[in-house]
Amino acid sequence: MSAEPARLDLRLLLPALVAWAALVALVVQPAGTQVTVGLGCLTAAGLVAWLTGRGLLSLTLACTALVLLAGAAHRATDEAGPVVELAQERAVVTVTGTVLTEPRVIARGDERPDLVVLELRIDRIEGRGAGSRVRAPVVVFADQAWAHVPWRATVTTRARLGPPEPGDSGVAVVTPLDPPQVHGETGALLAGVDHVRDRLRRAVDPLPVDARALIPGLVIGDTSLTPADLSDAMLATGMSHLSAVSGSNVAIVLGAAVLLCGWAGVPRRWRPLVALLCLVGFVLLCRPEPSVLRAGAMGVVGLLGLSASRRAVSLPALAAAVLVLLCWDPWLARSYGFALSTLATLGLVVFARPWGDAIAARLPSRLALLGDVIAIPLAAQVICAPVIVLLQGTVSTVAVLTNLLAAPLVAPTTIAGIAAALLGTVWLPLGLAAAWTAALPAWLIGVVARWGATVPMGTVGWVEGPAGAWLLAAVTVLVLLAGPWLRWQARRHPATAWSAVLLCLALLWPLPGRPGWPPDGWVVAGCDVGQGDAFVVPTGPGRVVLIDTGPDPRLLSSCLDLLGVREVDALVLSHFHADHVGGLDAVVGRLPVAAAYLTPVRDPPAEAEEVLADLRDHGIPTYAVTAGDSLVWGDARQVRAEVVWPPADRAAAGSLGPNDASVVLDLRVDGSEPASGEDGVRILFTGDIEPLAARGVRAALEGERFDVLKVAHHGSAAQDEALVTGVSADMALIGVGEDNTFGHPSRTVLSMLAQTG
Repeated sequence: MSAEPARLDLRLLLPALVAWAALVALVVQPAGTQVTVGLGCLTAAGLVAWLTGRGLLSLTLACTALVLLAGAAHRATDEAGPVVELAQERAVVTVTGTVLTEPRVIARGDERPDLVVLELRIDRIEGRGAGSRVRAPVVVFADQAWAHVPWRATVTTRARLGPPEPGDSGVAVVTPLDPPQVHGETGALLAGVDHVRDRLRRAVDPLPVDARALIPGLVIGDTSLTPADLSDAMLATGMSHLSAVSGSNVAIVLGAAVLLCGWAGVPRRWRPLVALLCLVGFVLLCRPEPSVLRAGAMGVVGLLGLSASRRAVSLPALAAAVLVLLCWDPWLARSYGFALSTLATLGLVVFARPWGDAIAARLPSRLALLGDVIAIPLAAQVICAPVIVLLQGTVSTVAVLTNLLAAPLVAPTTIAGIAAALLGTVWLPLGLAAAWTAALPAWLIGVVARWGATVPMGTVGWVEGPAGAWLLAAVTVLVLLAGPWLRWQARRHPATAWSAVLLCLALLWPLPGRPGWPPDGWVVAGCDVGQGDAFVVPTGPGRVVLIDTGPDPRLLSSCLDLLGVREVDALVLSHFHADHVGGLDAVVGRLPVAAAYLTPVRDPPAEAEEVLADLRDHGIPTYAVTAGDSLVWGDARQVRAEVVWPPADRAAAGSLGPNDASVVLDLRVDGSEPASGEDGVRILFTGDIEPLAARGVRAALEGERFDVLKVAHHGSAAQDEALVTGVSADMALIGVGEDNTFGHPSRTVLSMLAQTG
């Protein structure tokens, strides 16, 4: 057994892993950058092979060049045409495209309707008086009218485009303004697949909740029926891969196909073809989306790894699968699902068999089969743990046990579920009978997950982020390398070993403490809403003043949830540009809002009318505020604000542009005196005012000092330097999006702020 690892062929795996790491770093870069680096690697590969003959290094460089050039080709194709530019302008356009994923319905947990999310490839776009043919992948956030759009259907709609988040694979975010117009039929094959999927859903409908959720997840990849508490339990116990299609399901299907071929007497030479046809059918049933194709590839490799006769080719097959998948979809490089699937397969190939043999050798002969049963989930969990830390920030202590208990239940659930889908197509009562056969093991999987989530110390905290992942990876490698020595030391010094175990438990045991966020006594928070403003000032437990909403309701919702906001005492909208009011849906209809305070200048008119209608429809009182108005909010903490701008003279205010008509607030928290270090915090919120309005604000505030300055217009170069430096603020806040195209914040402004200290 000790010689077993030596027979593993790493010659292609190492180059594939290096190429993958390079793509992780460069897939977000422009196509030109990827081409430059890719051609450099290709040239270097040729030179290394010619001058030194080092095959491994030249192969590594060649593999890196391959995936980078494929990534560049994908990116160039995706960004060709006007979609990116129109998204930056948040233009309203008409798009025709192909639906790439099943619509996912996301419950918002409030009074607002559910959100429907799907991926679309735009094939034609019409906007700004011109039409273009493109192939641009986008993400659609829509209402319930899109919930039943067929997969691979061609749809047309009028929509507003927006820029994607940095690192997203789509080139734009699409918010439909109209219901989808579906064109034509999806074809006989896809219609047949849809019929089978629908019959399975109907067959599982009478089953208990957990069984009704897990069977479609394991058989057709449909997780829409999974309740949130079950998803949380499976995530906490390392069982989330059992709630959807994974490589293990593919391996089960292929294994069952080969076994049936043996029982039916199919000649050996035909069995691979039968297995391949079963794999294609299973992938079609689950939809050939990236996650399913990834699972199919890894399932085949995992089956090879567990086969004693074919284990030698499993690592080259894994490496080839990684390279092919990355060339087919470069964004898989940054997919947690791809990383977990690949690492789990690697764990099965490298560790499962030797660990299974070692465990079996220490068990009674009648229990020797348990060696592989224990080793498979152990190997997968050990090698996947660093990536799981990136996802959760915790380490599960029960994951191996829960997966061990659930593993024997996956195969009967999958096979009986497939039978339910196929038999239900012939006659629904037959499908229902098969579904009840799958119900018991599926329900037991849910029982295991829910039980594991309640185990004390079932998850322990760990260092979050990449640092935590690297630390756990280093600890894992150290334990694997030092395992034999540690076992020998434990046998020689059992008391020391037990003391070390108890010390680790003591260090990991959670101590009572207060939540770390938001911190006690916080005064103002700036929400990360991309290129826009959204600032929060607390007025009491769970209550706040919200100043602007930023452009994206999703990002603002996350921020308000993180801050524990339950009620908005005041919603202040400085002006009506989308980067200040676009996130309104995160507040209106979701949280109680006592009143909204607005600029009297209704410009831009369309956006202003939309905001006012939304506030009116939800019964929120609105007040136009001008210089001289005084406002007071709060109970546990008093917040007072003096409106500094726009001017009370309506004619003067009406002559201002949207930015210069911004509401400017002199806001005091827990005190009414200027900044003194003892009487509370004084903040100047300046909206998007430009030099014209800034001079009027400076005149009104001459000689006043502030603790905090919210820099106007996202730190653009259009500032009044005398105002910025004259308020003598100790801290400056700038609402700005990373890698924005406006050059915000300006280096001039940053230098100006640095000079004031």
